[in-house]
Amino acid sequence: MNRRQFFGLAAAAAASSSALPAAGRLRIGVTDWNLKMSSDVDAVLLAASLGFEGLEVSLGRKPVDNQLPLADPALQQRYRDAFRQHKIEIAGTCLDILHVNYLKLDPLGAKWVADGISISQRMGAQVILLPFFGRGALLGSGTAEGRAELDRVGDTLRELAPAAAKAGIVLALENTINARDNFTVIERSRSSAVKIYYDCGNLLKAGFDPMTELKAMGRDGIAQIHLKDNPSYLGQGTIDFTRLLQIVGELGWSGFANLETDAPSKDIAADMQKNLDFIRRLLARTGRG
Repeated sequence: MNRRQFFGLAAAAAASSSALPAAGRLRIGVTDWNLKMSSDVDAVLLAASLGFEGLEVSLGRKPVDNQLPLADPALQQRYRDAFRQHKIEIAGTCLDILHVNYLKLDPLGAKWVADGISISQRMGAQVILLPFFGRGALLGSGTAEGRAELDRVGDTLRELAPAAAKAGIVLALENTINARDNFTVIERSRSSAVKIYYDCGNLLKAGFDPMTELKAMGRDGIAQIHLKDNPSYLGQGTIDFTRLLQIVGELGWSGFANLETDAPSKDIAADMQKNLDFIRRLLARTGRG
């Protein structure tokens, strides 16, 4: 499957899958781990009280009886009740355990992805973040080893993607490689249920231009977005968020853009509120809010 064939498949899937973003406004969510409340249902209340429209939920790093912590049906129900009560959405899940069992190296990583699909479907999520960092980071196409990694991960996702597609879920790759190399993995997976988790901060740190990569990933390549400018507050670092949101609008992309921001003052609630207010002001100016 070449890139043109992939986007043709993606366009066809977009007509039938609610998991794919459609034209419209951006919704702003927040990650539970940046609230320092990973896998804690009380993070729903905090996110709602700060004015976020969604919460991205970590599925946990430490297995319980060989299962992910959020595999507990009672806990899943508590989350569903909390989202309903506080009138915000689940803005995706994160397979945080892939920081331990690296998908590119450890066969156990594939099990966690399969389990995460079932859990995320029951929780009502439409996007699962698959992280590739640390020893699990993808090397990219610059070396033979890196090219082999891209193919190997693509082959693994080819086995997992049909279950994700059936569940109405997109597997979103968050990593430190460029758009071209991400598309190598996606094309190898042969599925429109595999996309990119765009993170401007990760790309900048890896030496790429976040704006160039955003355009290259495009509307159909991006599943979800992380906004951060760590260790600064949004708008006080090196990333031009006005331009970033302008490009997102030009692409016609919409969905959840989740804040993955630090708390420079150590007051998490106040710092999250400050970053959220900054993004809201920018969205108001562009008519994307």
